[in-house]
Amino acid sequence: MLPTLRQLQYLRLLAEHGSFSRAAEAAHVTQPTLSAGIQELERALDAPLVDRARSGVILTAVGEETVRRGSDILTRAEDLVQAARAAGQPLTGRFRLGVIPTIAPFLLPRALPLLRERFPKLKLFLREDLTHRLIEGLKAGSLDAALIALPYDTTGLETAAVSEDELLAMAPANHPMTASDKVSARDLQDNGLILLEDGHCLRDQALSVCGLHAPRGEDGGFAATSLHTLVQMVGSGLGCSLLPAMAVRAGLAEDAPVAIRHIDQASPSRRIVVAWRAGSSRGVEGRLLAETLKPVA
Repeated sequence: MLPTLRQLQYLRLLAEHGSFSRAAEAAHVTQPTLSAGIQELERALDAPLVDRARSGVILTAVGEETVRRGSDILTRAEDLVQAARAAGQPLTGRFRLGVIPTIAPFLLPRALPLLRERFPKLKLFLREDLTHRLIEGLKAGSLDAALIALPYDTTGLETAAVSEDELLAMAPANHPMTASDKVSARDLQDNGLILLEDGHCLRDQALSVCGLHAPRGEDGGFAATSLHTLVQMVGSGLGCSLLPAMAVRAGLAEDAPVAIRHIDQASPSRRIVVAWRAGSSRGVEGRLLAETLKPVA
């Protein structure tokens, strides 16, 4: 006897919620129904999956492995259902899209009205998060696609290009290095380079594509949690940094005492893409989404 999707779903919910009562509530069934489903799954696998303790539910080693493999099976089954529903009607119904913080506030205000106009039946659910967590969501099946920036390790994903986003130099207004139309990466390095905190992919991209290195003694120096904060820090004279052209076009630096300049090398940039899990049935929609966003990116 093979496990059923319902049984695997019960076990995944039990692992997520840590108790039979909360898992049953999440599954919209009674606790005895969920408990019976877990017992049937244990009989099908001929192995104990759950240890029932006073402090809550603890999965056995076999139980944890079953959750891991079962989650992949459930994700593929959900993909099958979505593909059938969307056949001939891409970008209709629920679509869970992740977006990184250095893209979301600058692209979405232009993108969302366009998507509503082009795909009126689309029910878009947005999640803003750092790149590594969005990729985890794609691989786990909790996201259908994500707007991220490359270079980044995209093993296990497929991508479709949206745009090239130039990285521009940002310095305090009237800083000597802004006397010319372009500045060098060395100028940035030598004048108090400020970066986003660890975890933001733009930090590593800025260092990589511009040939820079993280400031020494950075643990005791300056770092920003967002591009908005970064602009204010540079405007206060704390150093210089890099800003995506996308953010500049959106007006992020307009009211701050900063100067924006091109970098004197081969137009350093990050590549904006739509990403989805390799083999996902949402690939057609991911490519369509990328094509739709190109005019506004």
